[in-house]
Amino acid sequence: MANSTASAKRDGFSSALGVLAATLGSAVGLGNIWKFPALTGSNGGAGFLLIYLCATLVVGLPVMIAELTLGRHARANPIAALKRMGPPGRPWWLVGVIGMIAAFLIMAFYSEVVAWVFAYVWKGLEGSALSSDPAVTQGAFTALVSSPWQSLLWQWVVLLLIGGILLKGVSGGIEAVTKRLMPLLFLLLTALCLYSLTLDGAGAGLSFLFRPDFSKVDATVVLTAVGLAFFKMSIGMGTMMTYGSYFRTEQNIPLTAGRVMCADLAVSLLAGIAIFPAVFTFGFEPAAGPALLFITLPAVFAQLPFGQLLMVLFFVLTSIAAIGAMLSLLEVPVLILHERLGWPRHKAIGVCVAVVAVLGAACALSGSVLAGFLLFGRNMFELMDFVSSNVLLPVGGILVALFAGWVWGKESFTHAVSNAGELGNTRLARVLVVLLRYVSPVLILIVMLHGLGVL
Repeated sequence: MANSTASAKRDGFSSALGVLAATLGSAVGLGNIWKFPALTGSNGGAGFLLIYLCATLVVGLPVMIAELTLGRHARANPIAALKRMGPPGRPWWLVGVIGMIAAFLIMAFYSEVVAWVFAYVWKGLEGSALSSDPAVTQGAFTALVSSPWQSLLWQWVVLLLIGGILLKGVSGGIEAVTKRLMPLLFLLLTALCLYSLTLDGAGAGLSFLFRPDFSKVDATVVLTAVGLAFFKMSIGMGTMMTYGSYFRTEQNIPLTAGRVMCADLAVSLLAGIAIFPAVFTFGFEPAAGPALLFITLPAVFAQLPFGQLLMVLFFVLTSIAAIGAMLSLLEVPVLILHERLGWPRHKAIGVCVAVVAVLGAACALSGSVLAGFLLFGRNMFELMDFVSSNVLLPVGGILVALFAGWVWGKESFTHAVSNAGELGNTRLARVLVVLLRYVSPVLILIVMLHGLGVL
């Protein structure tokens, strides 16, 4: 009875623009700002880009379309969807459980990285992290990470903001916020790009991103590109199945997924154009990760005209990129608790935020009071990142592909993807089935084994 009541009052996206903005918001994250451009430049530039695009088409995009289609067809959370659509007595619903666990673990460490970003908006406003000396910016970042109260405070600010948005519902919260934030994201990125292209190091920065160096392309580079294509599409964690359940019936899922893929790639490339000309202008190393985001870039901004303003804009931009991803992650367990247990949304949101706060505290304190606490040779931040990225997400992606391709079957999948034949994309649907059955699972498995050190 509780499930049927929740289903009867089910919210959803109200417009095609809302669908695109929310789905794009889930795919775009911190990885677009530093990881994608840096990996592209350090793995062969245009050669890596070409491999990434091919991998997206044969791995990321098919699984994304499958998740969205399964969610829309079932109009339910991932656990209920797979339980309802799978053969009786077969535990395919456990894929939804894997997604929920992955969402919690990712939120735990990701919320702390986002907390650093929020903290740097404040640091930019007061100018405390702005210095041309990388040793000073290193010290500012170390002071933040090693401070228990700062790490926890900013993480709680992030979680309260995300929880507050979700309290407004799907259309009034997720859709309304992402419809405003995604255009702002592109606007800020474009402005930073135009400014960056006027710098002396613009040519070197663009060469770093786009000049092919096929001598760097080997098996490891190919696996890195395939892995990035899988993880950048926000799949394997239940988010796309959850968002798909909010899609309108007439939504063209393949077209929407294709637009999300192209827009996500555009954000990544724009971020590279905005960042690396400035990095090369002042002779810094374009290292990936926190070193670039929190240490190198503040030193770069300190040497630019209007550097303090640019730093604030950059970290506001990075905050926007992170919010959409966090909304989709937390919505997975929220919807499951809301529909499976019949809890009101506010109760489900409160419980999920509390769980993430507890798990996230272990990650937040990994740089201070829990620095010496290691499991399997990793601190809690590293462990949750490793388990979710290298185990849960690949397993979830493989099982979703196999379920859509084999269990649900070609006829059901084709019927759903073509909107009961109205879209006339039957041939595309059949190609997707082949990829889901034979190609995507194998490539994801290879990436998983590579991530675990087996290959």
